[in-house]
Amino acid sequence: MDKKIRIGIIGCGGIANGKHMPSLAKLKNVEMVAFCDIVLERAEEAAKKYGTEDAKVYVDYKELLKDNTIDVIHVCTPNKSHAPISIAALESGKHVMCEKPMAKTAADARAMLEAAKRTGKKLTIGYQNRQRKEIRHLKTLCDDGVLGKIYFGKAHAIRRRAVPTWGVFMNEEEQGGGPLIDIGTHALDLTLWMMNNYEVESVTGNCHYELGKRPNSANAWGPWNPDEYTVEDSAFGFIKMKNGATIILESSWAINLVDSREATCTLAGTEAGADFFDGMRINGEEYSKLYVKKIDMNTAGVDFYEGVSGDDASLLDMAQWIDAVVNDKDPTVLPEQALVVSEILEAIYTSYKTGKTVYFD
Repeated sequence: MDKKIRIGIIGCGGIANGKHMPSLAKLKNVEMVAFCDIVLERAEEAAKKYGTEDAKVYVDYKELLKDNTIDVIHVCTPNKSHAPISIAALESGKHVMCEKPMAKTAADARAMLEAAKRTGKKLTIGYQNRQRKEIRHLKTLCDDGVLGKIYFGKAHAIRRRAVPTWGVFMNEEEQGGGPLIDIGTHALDLTLWMMNNYEVESVTGNCHYELGKRPNSANAWGPWNPDEYTVEDSAFGFIKMKNGATIILESSWAINLVDSREATCTLAGTEAGADFFDGMRINGEEYSKLYVKKIDMNTAGVDFYEGVSGDDASLLDMAQWIDAVVNDKDPTVLPEQALVVSEILEAIYTSYKTGKTVYFD
């Protein structure tokens, strides 16, 4: 029997239980053998539900990393600790999937990339939206030149009222920000990836702290505590790329806009454009007439990795990652790409604080 990839989970909270562990549990060539959380009971519960019979539990991730039989670490902790844990894991000889965003700061993200290069271990970031069937299809169209030169993109991450009230999401010190770094990061990743453009010239941004201090607010997950809400409730960025392309990023957890749109992008190229306003649509000009083409995404699924098919983006994301580890190839999300996302997000916050445009080298 082929050797199974042995995985350690660091951080056994919401994102680990909602995405990482249930998806990994469906892969036949992996086993979760170690679980760490600062709350021992959470690690024990995760081990009981997803672990091997002899799975170990820890409250100190440094103790877990001493186990040289572990191949891969999944970092599912608050943003502030992404870098120190990921770097320590890489230096202990393990491959790392870190939850998004790459890190709280761009400097931390750069340090993670340098550690991956220094150790020769694989590092990827959890941008699972790249695996959605409509996103994969649009990426194929972009790569095949159907849209031509893509010179404008809009990254959408708008929630009307959906503030995550659990964990440390509203804590600026732990997370580095609010909707921009939480969900704006997904939309920006998709937009840059579709455009295949990571050369940034400048970033101008603005943040708003208008609704977070209001008590008893309507919210998908119940009213938030204004005293704990220390992050922005919306943020916006204007990004100019070195080749002249323009990207606009919009993000919010709470804003008075009816039309919510999350983890999607709008693209305009020289030959056609694309959006997700009514399913996936391609628009263009043909024989002196304008057209809008709606793509039917309900056809049968395709096997992308051995034993894995269907439309579960998180499962496909875990499958491609383990496939990259097993077969020594690049994962879908490269750390170099994720670093640029973090650099842009930080530049938007910096631009807001200074009132100035941030210029990249």
